[in-house]
Formats: sequence, C-alpha cells, structure tokens
Amino acid sequence: MVVLIRFPFPPHTSLKPLRSSARFSGANFLSTATAVKMEATSSTAGPAKDVRPGKIFVAGSTGKTGKRMVEQLLSKGYGVRAGARDVDNAGSNLPRDPNLQIVRADVTQGAEKLAEAIGDAEAVVCATGFRPSFDIFAPWKVDYFGTVNLVEACRKIGVKRFVLVSSILVNGAAMGQYLNPAYLVLNLFGLTLIAKLQAEKYIRRSGINYTIIRPGGLRNDPPTGNIVMEPEDTLYEGSISRDQVAEVAVEALQCPDSFFKVVEIVSRAEAPKRPLKDLFSSIKQK
Repeated sequence: MVVLIRFPFPPHTSLKPLRSSARFSGANFLSTATAVKMEATSSTAGPAKDVRPGKIFVAGSTGKTGKRMVEQLLSKGYGVRAGARDVDNAGSNLPRDPNLQIVRADVTQGAEKLAEAIGDAEAVVCATGFRPSFDIFAPWKVDYFGTVNLVEACRKIGVKRFVLVSSILVNGAAMGQYLNPAYLVLNLFGLTLIAKLQAEKYIRRSGINYTIIRPGGLRNDPPTGNIVMEPEDTLYEGSISRDQVAEVAVEALQCPDSFFKVVEIVSRAEAPKRPLKDLFSSIKQK
C-alpha cells in the first residue's frame, strides 16, 4: 500500500511570477544580454561566457561546508555576507577579511528577516542543514521551510540567482532505492531526504535561476580524487570532500552552463580531472 503525504506550503509563501527588478543594473553581476540568457533554459549559440556576481549571501556559513564556501569565495575576490544564527561565534570561526560581513540569519524565522540579512547581495548560496536534536520536525523546519523562506526572501528583493546544496538519493524512491542503506538511514530521522526533495521542487517552480548540487557522502578531509558530475537521479553511492562541494558551488555562481540544472557529484580516484565548466556543460537538464 502506498501512502501519500501532502505537506502544505506555509501561509506566507506564494508562487507568484517574479516581478521585474532593477537590482542588477549598474552591478557587475549581469549585463542585459546575460539576464536574457538566464531566463532561457535551452542551449544558446556560441560559447558561454562566465558571469560573476559581486556579493554573495551564504546561508549556513558556519557549517562545515558553508565555512569552506565562505573561504573560497573570499579567496576569489567576492564580497560575502555570511548568515549565521550566532554572530559572535561566527566571528571567531570565519576568516578576518574586509570583504566579509557577518549578519544574523535564521532560515526558520521567515522571509522578511532573511531579506534584511541578504541585503545587497546579488546571489544566495544555501548550505544549511538541520542539527540533530530531539525535534523530529527539525529537517522540515530547516531543510524544507528554511529553504522556502530563503527563496521567498530572494523573490521579495529581486535576487535572481540561487545555489542549493542538497544530497544524492533525495529522489531515491523514484530511483528504486527504497532499500539502499543510505536512503533508509538518512530518512530515519524526520524524513530528511524527502524534506530536501520538496525544497528542490519548490525552487524549481519558483522562477528563480537555480543550480541544485547533490553531493554524495560528505568528507571533512582534503580531496583524494577528482570530481565526477552526473545528471539528477543517477548516483546512489559515493562520497566527496566538502572542499570539492564548495568548489562546485562557487563555480556554479559564474558559469552559465550551470543555470537551471540539478547535478550530482562524488569524487573518484580513477576519474580524470576535468574543468568544472566542462562538467557542467556535459549535463543536460531534464
């Protein structure tokens, strides 16, 4: 017997068409021609050129993956607004850099406050994840509703670029991976993967220019292999260094071949080393 569970959207959310915004005029992020390209999901003639947002908001900036993203963004000259629930703690854990602003941000507290935290950032990277607790609804509060709140905050102030770090196997049921140990374990507490999948679906319906990155099991150690990138619902095992996940997310911000795509990544020792641009361009979105 199959039981269907419907999770309603929170009352403050909507899927209204994006209103036009002049946020990007005069900024380094997008020229008018590039903005037109962002709206198209089909391939375009000629080689794609990189586009580069000037300032990035990172949600989950003090997490193990989010911290690496902040560090890599700063090393490449980006301005960063690092969202953190505990600003004092974030200040002692993140680099001291004149291009870094640490702002209070809790994704569970709604779109209004998140819009203030995002401020003048031109793109958002979401690297949040619930922390284990006795609250079985924590995955839904953070991984689903928290992501919805971020998307709505972007829509509210006209931010049009969103990169989400999700997970492989989020669509494990459709892949026939019901009995995959990783799928069972990750859903054991609060249906975590199902919450992430619902967040992905919300982003894809929102009209925002997204890249969804689904990494395999996350390792804290430095990379020991090269990145393998596959289309959605392809990988069901494997792991990857958090450093490489951060590298892929940062590249996605400026690579048009990553726009409106869901990709899955792991690392393998035997895989050839390929530029991330080439990996993104090899993925055809469903």
